[in-house]
Amino acid sequence: MSSIKWHRSDSIGSTNTYLRELGGGDPAYDYEVAVADFQTAGRGQKGNTWESEQGKNLLFSILAHPKNIKVREQFYISEAIALAVSDSVMAALGPQFAREVSVKWSNDVYWKEFKMAGILIENTLQGDRILDTVVGVGLNVNQEVFLSDAPNPISLKNITGRDYDRDALLSDIVERFKGYMELQADKRSDVDKLYRNRLFRRE
Repeated sequence: MSSIKWHRSDSIGSTNTYLRELGGGDPAYDYEVAVADFQTAGRGQKGNTWESEQGKNLLFSILAHPKNIKVREQFYISEAIALAVSDSVMAALGPQFAREVSVKWSNDVYWKEFKMAGILIENTLQGDRILDTVVGVGLNVNQEVFLSDAPNPISLKNITGRDYDRDALLSDIVERFKGYMELQADKRSDVDKLYRNRLFRRE
């Protein structure tokens, strides 16, 4: 059974950077997860920042060593984390709201026209091997007011009016990600189909 090493912090520059600086991480563990209540230098795609009120949302990164995923298949990692996050969000929201959850290419998670999660993936390659991948996630959970000029943020609480247990959500996402990552190659076509069926405005 795969093992996880946890790194928790009240405040950190960037969980992705923190895991990158571990130099490949602890060889005794298959996965390492860095999670923080606040990031002072959180990054998004294309150098954008991610607004998050302290202690309200999920800010975390996962370090993994995908031995069974070749370099030419590395987009599968993007599919795996996008599905893990959206699966977990759908379960948390419940059937009344889950049908409006989608993945905007390549891996932002949306509810209707609103963005609830952003994902940043950084792979370290060596020849035809992926030495490791760091997958960073910002998921809006309990924040109610967004002050930045980001055009369309939304949180789970904005949708349902309920507070959510961030630790329970985090554990669920990590377990789902592990499940997708550890699938044998002959099962991944089903994951690709699920990912494509969940794409934003797919019709």
